[in-house]
Amino acid sequence: MTKRTAVVTGASSGIGAATARRLAAEGYQVVAAARRRERLDELAARVPGVTPVTLDVTAQDSVDALAAGLERCDVLVNNAGGAFGLETVAQADPADWQRMYDVNVMGSLRVTKALLPKLIESGDGVLVMLTSTAGLVSYEGGGGYCAAKHGQTAMTETLRLELVGEPVRVVEIAPGMVRTDEFALTRFRGDAEAAAKVYAGVPDPLTADDVADAIAWCVTRPAHVNIDRMIIRPRAQAAQHKVHRVFS
Repeated sequence: MTKRTAVVTGASSGIGAATARRLAAEGYQVVAAARRRERLDELAARVPGVTPVTLDVTAQDSVDALAAGLERCDVLVNNAGGAFGLETVAQADPADWQRMYDVNVMGSLRVTKALLPKLIESGDGVLVMLTSTAGLVSYEGGGGYCAAKHGQTAMTETLRLELVGEPVRVVEIAPGMVRTDEFALTRFRGDAEAAAKVYAGVPDPLTADDVADAIAWCVTRPAHVNIDRMIIRPRAQAAQHKVHRVFS
């Protein structure tokens, strides 16, 4: 891997897969990393420049193996994450909160620590943290997810302070309403009807490709230009709680 290399976690579906495709189109050698290897293999078969790597961000040995197998890393996109449940804080299952924290926050920490030396060695590294508007504004039923995403936002801001003077840009991408195949379905524990209601009547929610486009734009700015944070929402969403819906 002598080409500029980008590592994308959570690359088996949704925003991660779209980002892997887009960065490959930009000329990067893309390491697409996730747990579901069969999906990664399908992605690699369709997209030249993509290399599949099995990765569980909650397991240190898996992260260490990823880092050991890389000759270089110029871009890291910490995309692996997820939301589980919409219960109130009073009704929350601590196991759901623990899982969200382990994947979103600790997973990002493990991968960042493992690959940061290679990002610095590249001479022009870019570290992208895929957070959410939930990391900036809380909402009812989102306590655990918002807490995890606030944690990622805090980590991103801290990294930018700690890495000032190093050849690494630190970028936060905070999407609002994005319609993917799995995010809402996972959150509602496989209830397709409940997941569909999230987007009911919303004209043109964001797609995974929209977010991948934003990530690629930030990554491909000149080395002296850092996009600290990009908040990206569909036009129909003015805020977490303000969404325009059209019903016939």
